[in-house]
Amino acid sequence: MKNVFIILICLLSARVALAQKDSLATDEHNKYIYYHVVAMPGLPTDTLQARALYFLRSAYPENKIKRAEVSGNFTGDSKFLILTGITAAKHVDGEIDYTYFIECKDQKYRYWLTDFVFRPYKVDRYGNPVPEQGIYIPLESGLSRLYAKELETYLNQTGNVCREFGGKLKKYMINASVAPSIDERKKIITTKDW
Repeated sequence: MKNVFIILICLLSARVALAQKDSLATDEHNKYIYYHVVAMPGLPTDTLQARALYFLRSAYPENKIKRAEVSGNFTGDSKFLILTGITAAKHVDGEIDYTYFIECKDQKYRYWLTDFVFRPYKVDRYGNPVPEQGIYIPLESGLSRLYAKELETYLNQTGNVCREFGGKLKKYMINASVAPSIDERKKIITTKDW
């Protein structure tokens, strides 16, 4: 029984180590970045761009993610909530705003998420968490304004959100799906024929 327990602990720690391997790095401007280039053999640029647009329209509703298209490449910004605390008593500690980029070329595409900015939340007089006004903390300078344990939690959750974004994008880019066509004609219902 003791050996089984030790094996389970080793497997869990190995899984955590593998999850941390694909984490945030720093770019040439000393900002955190999550960057990947993915090869898609046999697919032209326009197909990849159509799939990326379909991903942005389908996977993220308009109120969750803002997007702009510049010469076939997509950019935008979004945010996600940071939850802290024990499993039964989690609470919103703040939100992180980020910027994403998706670029397509023949047989490959790349995406990156960067400009991570933490915005702390406070509890208003009604007990609801609301963003504090005027406080924006870039994660790169987080150690000067946050505790090390808090920053580690924020970076781990940011890495998880980035991996989730990349996984969803890859799933949409692999599947040959087309945006549903919108029928411009109104359907007329007649009560005479039934």
